[in-house]
Amino acid sequence: MTRDTSPTPRDRLREAVERALDGDWQAAHGIVQEHDADELAAWIHAVVHRMEGDTANARYWYRRCGRELREGVSTRSELLEIRAALFVG
Repeated sequence: MTRDTSPTPRDRLREAVERALDGDWQAAHGIVQEHDADELAAWIHAVVHRMEGDTANARYWYRRCGRELREGVSTRSELLEIRAALFVG
């Protein structure tokens, strides 16, 4: 019997965070678009739009995940928060 080694949605979101932390927000964006219904994906989506400089779209995604844009928090710090949240559940 073969085990399914496909990445789980959470694995993919972890990958998106790592890509964003490496500065590749476009790759991160592509991953989170696959998981639009997930609250953490929406949070990552918000942050990558901040990285892109699209604040209006970022605010939309913050609303989708029940958060607010915190201008005093860097995108890197926020991605590290998300990374920690992805390992809790």
